[in-house]
Amino acid sequence: MFPDVRPIAALRTRIWAAQGRVAEALAWARDRGLSVDDELVYLREFEHITLARALLAQHAAAGDERSLGDATRLLERLLHAAEDGARTGSVLEILVLSALAHQARGDVPRALDSLTRALTLAEPESYVRVFVDEGPPMASLLRSLTKQGHTSAYVGRLLAVVTPADDGVPLQQGLIEPLSVRELEVLRLLGSELDGPAIARELFVSLNTVRTHTKNIYAKLGVNNRRAAVRRAADLGLPSRSHGS
Repeated sequence: MFPDVRPIAALRTRIWAAQGRVAEALAWARDRGLSVDDELVYLREFEHITLARALLAQHAAAGDERSLGDATRLLERLLHAAEDGARTGSVLEILVLSALAHQARGDVPRALDSLTRALTLAEPESYVRVFVDEGPPMASLLRSLTKQGHTSAYVGRLLAVVTPADDGVPLQQGLIEPLSVRELEVLRLLGSELDGPAIARELFVSLNTVRTHTKNIYAKLGVNNRRAAVRRAADLGLPSRSHGS
């Protein structure tokens, strides 16, 4: 039996961190006995990356410079460990988080350096979600990169996906759990004439990924079909119509 290196509790904590529920995220880290000074081992790598996310969320919520410094230091250690172990997926996520950490510190050159390394690693496999799920801060970094002349088609595709969710998305009032950046984008396309495969092509993801996001959207909106999702989104003031539809 293979060990569980992506425990459900850690996945839930990542959602809390993204939602700004910092106290709950940090309480999970304490319960797990996690620290930025721990010995780093593969079996707990996902949890330590989750801790870094919680610390970044703490800085975003309260301007806590110590948590930002701890997150940066932990990410540096995690990057060395993941690179030594040739764990590409972890390296990619850590580079993305490092870019956001440097951005939060106001060190844009280092942020863009980490982002460029991540893009170089991600482009051959056309990764999308690892970037766009970080929302407006990542959109800002990608735009900064293009201003410096980094105008690859891959960066353009990422910006095309992440930018719409950065343009004044209304507050998601009335929802028990807010929709993620990617779920909002899928919701917008559900209001178009595109079918599932076409939505997958539009977002550069698999059809299974679109189906998973659609299922999550239905659950969060409390509906069971596409038309009802669009109506419910309109009631909540969420974007549910593609531009020009």
